Amino acid sequence: MTVSPCRNNLFVHKDLYQFLVAVQEKCVKSNCRQIVSISQEIDLVDPLLVLDKLTQANEINFYFEDKGKGEAIAAIDAVAKLQIDGVDRFTQAEYFIKSCLKNIINFSNANQGFSGPHFFCYFSFFDQNVQVDYPFPSATIFLPRWQVAVKNQRCILVTNIIINKNANIPKLLENLQNKIQFIRSLEYYSTNIDFFPAKLYKKSITNANGFKRSVISVLEKIKSSHLSKIVLADILDVKSSHNFDLVKSLINLRKIHPNCYIFSTSNGKGQNFIGASPERLISINNQQLITDALAGSAPRGKTPAEDAANANRLLNSEKEKHEHSLVLDFITQRLCQLGLLPQILAPRLRQLSNIQHLWTPISAMVPANIHPLKIVAQLHPTPAVAGAARDIACAEIRRYENFERGLYAAPLGWIDSQGNCEFIVGIRSALIDGDRARLYAGAGIVAGSDPDKEFAEVQLKLQALLKALV
Repeated sequence: MTVSPCRNNLFVHKDLYQFLVAVQEKCVKSNCRQIVSISQEIDLVDPLLVLDKLTQANEINFYFEDKGKGEAIAAIDAVAKLQIDGVDRFTQAEYFIKSCLKNIINFSNANQGFSGPHFFCYFSFFDQNVQVDYPFPSATIFLPRWQVAVKNQRCILVTNIIINKNANIPKLLENLQNKIQFIRSLEYYSTNIDFFPAKLYKKSITNANGFKRSVISVLEKIKSSHLSKIVLADILDVKSSHNFDLVKSLINLRKIHPNCYIFSTSNGKGQNFIGASPERLISINNQQLITDALAGSAPRGKTPAEDAANANRLLNSEKEKHEHSLVLDFITQRLCQLGLLPQILAPRLRQLSNIQHLWTPISAMVPANIHPLKIVAQLHPTPAVAGAARDIACAEIRRYENFERGLYAAPLGWIDSQGNCEFIVGIRSALIDGDRARLYAGAGIVAGSDPDKEFAEVQLKLQALLKALV
């Protein structure tokens, strides 16, 4: 249900007060509680700056940015939250979102993108984390208290509040007005500033021989079994002389990787998971789905001629094209199993600042009865981050990797009340905990892979991420 105030483009205090009083009267009669989602357009402000200035240390939050589309969104604190583990986590998450939506009333004078309630979700790679001290559960879904988003140079503030018979409505409105004034005070500042130089770190030595031995062992398995690909990840643990600065690191990521999705999540306990991912899992807008087959890679060249030569080798490499086809075939088959009719778009290169990938976008129309999380559950993990056959590859990943993947290479994103969504794959990422950080990167191993080249690819990804941490 959506109720609009009597005047456009203006937050009307009286209208909202009367509306909230009416909602409270309903709650008193029914002995229930209601979530009211209030959307309004405000003057342009950087959501990353809002995240920096508004969030509290003990609050869960989420940040997501796609510079290419001119979109950024910050979600802070939670009025409703689900954190679970287990094989049915996607189903439970879908049920949680649907249950919450039944209890939400919209009050809006904003018809732009990102108005209305949005649910923010992040899942771990495996449905159960083996290491009991890993700081994130295998599924987190929350409806934020505060949400600030930019789309097409317009800024939308969404406030979700709980109304029950005991709610102090004048106090709620006062708090809302104070927050609006505070956010407006940030409009004269900008995070669009120069790059912050990375600090010097005490780095743990990467176990090059161990990773290469794993690649050699995997190649033997590929020769003798049904396994045709496995993605092996590696980590780099670093320690700084000071606590890492989350926002400055995100600013660096947006400058180094303007063609990637910049993201950050916080568990409200001091740990953050951040990264710059080139890989979209799914995007749905007005029932039109887009997903990416992204696999097969080569470094960028130091000169235009070298860059073009690397791209040409990538486009003509049988090994890289085979790795790419495994991902493409998997995605189309899984979408077909849901009854969708995927359309394969023209293949192309995805060129990033330090690496380039084979990339094939795939589109499909999504019926209204298929929830986005059903598609996420169907696709995760793709062979781009796991391997093929997928179940065999996942079992081998557990054997070869002596660390918890957690949120690495897993789905992160948002869903709105209309079924629109954007989910990415959390690769090129780092887990930050005070003055310590663990960086993650991986490489796809197929027949013909060279252990030295695969190790070099992983190090290239790790070093690019390391340059951003401040």
